[in-house]
Amino acid sequence: MVSGALSAGELTGIRLAAETSVTRIVLDLNHAPGFRVFELADPNRIVIDLPDTAANSSLQLPVPKGMVRSVRTGAREGGELRVVFDLTENVDPNSFLLPPEGSAGHRLVVDLTSRPPEAAVTRRVVQQERNPELVIVIDAGHGGRDPGATGPHGVREKDVVLQIARRLAAYVNEQPGLEAVLVRDDDRFVPLQDRLRIAREAQADLFISIHADALARGSAEGATIFALDTGRAMSESARLLADRENAADLVGGQSISDRSDVVARILVELSQQVVMDKSIEAAESVIARLSGVTTLRKSTVESGNFLVLTSPDIPSVFVESAYISNPREESNLRDPAFQTIFAHALFAGILDYFRDRPTPGTYLANNPPPVVAPPIRHVIARGETLSEIAERYRISLRDLRRTNQISGDVIRIGQVLTIPTAG
Repeated sequence: MVSGALSAGELTGIRLAAETSVTRIVLDLNHAPGFRVFELADPNRIVIDLPDTAANSSLQLPVPKGMVRSVRTGAREGGELRVVFDLTENVDPNSFLLPPEGSAGHRLVVDLTSRPPEAAVTRRVVQQERNPELVIVIDAGHGGRDPGATGPHGVREKDVVLQIARRLAAYVNEQPGLEAVLVRDDDRFVPLQDRLRIAREAQADLFISIHADALARGSAEGATIFALDTGRAMSESARLLADRENAADLVGGQSISDRSDVVARILVELSQQVVMDKSIEAAESVIARLSGVTTLRKSTVESGNFLVLTSPDIPSVFVESAYISNPREESNLRDPAFQTIFAHALFAGILDYFRDRPTPGTYLANNPPPVVAPPIRHVIARGETLSEIAERYRISLRDLRRTNQISGDVIRIGQVLTIPTAG
């Protein structure tokens, strides 16, 4: 559901444009409306509610075309106007407002694209289950000849983000219905375009790239989460339109190589907007979890101009985990306990995102997971032993050692251990 600013006015026109797999609805208004767009099933309908709006006395309903079978309007209590579009099939809608331009006034646009039947969607399947898995592609930044940033004590970005990525992948793979794919699982260089290719070949449902920031000012601290900058998105849309042959099947799984200019532009803009919206929602879920385990440089999603965020059909999130240029945060980044807690928060945010916005037919949609509890941090006191701590928290000594990367039994007073939790 999408909403905008409220203002009284009139609906002056309704227009339809249709191609094979896209139908565009345009509502002409003499004001910038508040609006709500939602779907109804059995039968399939798109409903648009316009608060403080009336139909102009000369309003003409359009001739049905494309996926629209019929159109009707009705006044509701409180001065709200409802416009209903009866549909010929199940669709994915995308709505947005256009400001006045030239002779055109305010326009509310709703693009409808065909939603393929679930049986036609080919995805990975969870073992012993007949439900598609959701694939999370995890990108540890830099690698090989590209070390990334280096901290004041020599800690390299490429090394610590790989550790976080591996821990995140372990959490993801322990969750039924999710599968992790690591862009790199060792110290090797992967070109940026290859990172996007790996995500696409894996049929990723989410791409998350992990980095560590740096500034000359060593006091800078905190994590920052990015989604694609609008300007970069527009540039990427223009590139896809200019190179349609090579962009085939990259726009919501649909080819644009054989489309008209108008339809190709609609498909690209629609796909890009849907993906950007999902990216922001995923980033917000991650921020909510990270806020409980680390300092945030920014508590809201930032706009980033990063190449790895530009996939037109995969929601993507860019994570600056900490400032490696800050000595304290450099120490945190190389601490296995911090790496585990940070990776667990990323995992919990990802799971929150997919649980709160279930993809129909997936394992998680049919088996909603409980809310994941954050890991427990235990500060070792005098006289404590690893075996006693494991027994107290009812976990295995093996899991306690593995989580904290401890090979023996030597621990120190004041050392912080991460106690793994179920889920």
